[in-house]
Amino acid sequence: MAATRVYVARLAGLAVLGPDGESIGRIRDVVVAVRSDRQQPRVHGLVVELPTRRRIFVPILRITAIEPGVVTLNTGTVSLRRFNQRPGEMLALAQIVDSVVRVEDPDLPDLADVDVHVVDLGIEQTRSRDWLVSRVAVRGHRRLGRRRTVHVVDWTMVSGLTPYEIGRPGQDVTQLLEQFEGMRAADVAQQLRELPEKRRIEVAVALDDERLADVVQELPDDEQVELLGHLEVRRAADVLEAMDPDDAADLLGELPEGEAESLLALMDPQESEPVRRLLAHSPYSAGGLMTPKPIILTPSTTVAEALARVRNPDLTPALASMVFVVRPPTATPTGRYLGSVHIQQLLREPPAHLVGGILDTDLSPLRPDLPLAAVTRYFATYNLVCGPVVDEENHLLGAVSVDDVLDHLLPEDWRDQEETDERGRA
Repeated sequence: MAATRVYVARLAGLAVLGPDGESIGRIRDVVVAVRSDRQQPRVHGLVVELPTRRRIFVPILRITAIEPGVVTLNTGTVSLRRFNQRPGEMLALAQIVDSVVRVEDPDLPDLADVDVHVVDLGIEQTRSRDWLVSRVAVRGHRRLGRRRTVHVVDWTMVSGLTPYEIGRPGQDVTQLLEQFEGMRAADVAQQLRELPEKRRIEVAVALDDERLADVVQELPDDEQVELLGHLEVRRAADVLEAMDPDDAADLLGELPEGEAESLLALMDPQESEPVRRLLAHSPYSAGGLMTPKPIILTPSTTVAEALARVRNPDLTPALASMVFVVRPPTATPTGRYLGSVHIQQLLREPPAHLVGGILDTDLSPLRPDLPLAAVTRYFATYNLVCGPVVDEENHLLGAVSVDDVLDHLLPEDWRDQEETDERGRA
């Protein structure tokens, strides 16, 4: 049976189907228009995530039924344009939930003059088929020895949910962080970009350094700089330390020289030194593209040990495709570079064999000053996804991976480009 009253938190993640049962995507948020007075906000529609991770807008009047586990539309034709929030609109889960409010319900005297948090919104369909926000679920602060109780009150009994008050700094982000759990950093980055600036900054501040570093690396350069500028200087340096050295160097290269040097000075010397070496190269050269931390082994390493290093889940597939063998020391710049071993070769060899006996010495290494165009031809010529960068003294400096090359070959706005078959928002 179709529901005419639901809570938005229960809608999150539900499948959205067309009239013939075809899957369109999953609900990620509800778009409402919050007014400055206490009139019930009108629901404009849903934010639906397609299988491609793109988030689109579906008008509420396109919904035929809301049932347990699924929402059905009255049409299979929807706008594929990426959702853009309009003036006057707010996202129920991303912006309203977690807000601090006051409840003025005479039946709940314990909540009088007490700050409580919004945990959910109830929406209800009217006779005219419009959907309005009618109820607010709130939860107070935990008291010693007691669990926090959730109360459901009428929207008109709640103060603090005007656009101005919701837009004030210091809002909690618990609900958003729960949504981001288990998601890839690139997908989190895309969702951050779709949030209002205030919420984007609040989420960034709440993420731990490692997670934030992974997410920042997936943002466009100008947005990396903007987000870093909203962090305390010490925190910004900590995030840079947690980033891959080549990504940290790219970000610092976008900053004024004095600001970049100040951040480098705050970083741990062991983390800042490889970043400084990368900054010495042109960003569009092999030396500027490379990471100084590929898999580096000595000739006496066994195949079993090499495969164990390749299994590191923190490695990208490209960097895991090849190991590099050098004379000690193995920290870049290394001792004399001897050659490389492809992962396919490692998989074919007995575990006790030494990597020094199966080296590929025929692959020409990249020179650090080699321009981007030449690096691209190198990958295409040898069908590689990773290649060594070696200086004139035959020291391994690092490795360039194909994802680094693509980042610099694609247009700067490639994350914003829409497919050619998209239509305008209905």
